[in-house]
Parts: sequence; structure tokens; C-alpha cells
Amino acid sequence: QVQLVESGGGLVQPGGSLRLSCAASGNIFSIGYMGWYRQAPGTQRELVAVLTPFGTTMYADSVKGRFTISRDNAKSTMYLQMNSLKPEDTAVYYCNGHAPGVIPESGYWGQGTQVTVSS
Repeated sequence: QVQLVESGGGLVQPGGSLRLSCAASGNIFSIGYMGWYRQAPGTQRELVAVLTPFGTTMYADSVKGRFTISRDNAKSTMYLQMNSLKPEDTAVYYCNGHAPGVIPESGYWGQGTQVTVSS
């Protein structure tokens, strides 16, 4: 089993920055892929960014150039640096981890952290 705990959400003004953290514990060696998803009220959960076990990254078009996903293996923690935030980035952000061959939906999820971008 793996436990994922997000932190770092909050209220920020448009144009501001936040850094989300996802601390992993348990059988973390079973996790190959890690990513961030978000869900705004009345919408489906969507992919924000993914970090593969090969070190490559993928981003949703809406966040390219503004968000950066990274991982500190020594701390078993994944990060999402969010810059130039927009009101449409407002959502609950979820950390996800899954093994190769497993779809994200069947992987491990954190409890979510709220990000609100508003003046």
C-alpha cells in the first residue's frame, strides 16, 4: 500500500505562484508514474502533469510554460510549481501514483488540496 498526502494549496491572486507537495509513504517502490490532476466544481477530473519513471514530463496544454512537475526521491516527495496562476486554475488538486501497466484511475490518490485563484 502507498499513502499520498498533498499540501501547499491556498488562496492566491491572479499572476501569483504556489508550490504543491505530495509526500509518499509505504511501498513507494511500486510507483512508477506520478502525476497531478485537478477537478473544478461541476467538471471532470483532468490531468495536469505527469512524471514518468524515465524522467520525462507531460503537461496539459492549459498549463504548459506555467507549471513544473518534479520529484525528490530522497524525500519521497513530488512537487508542482505553479506560476502565473489564473482564475481558471482554481480547483482541487490531487496527487496520483501508479505502477507501469496500471491506469491512473486504479492507482493511489491523495485526499486533494484546494487551490483558489482570485483577487
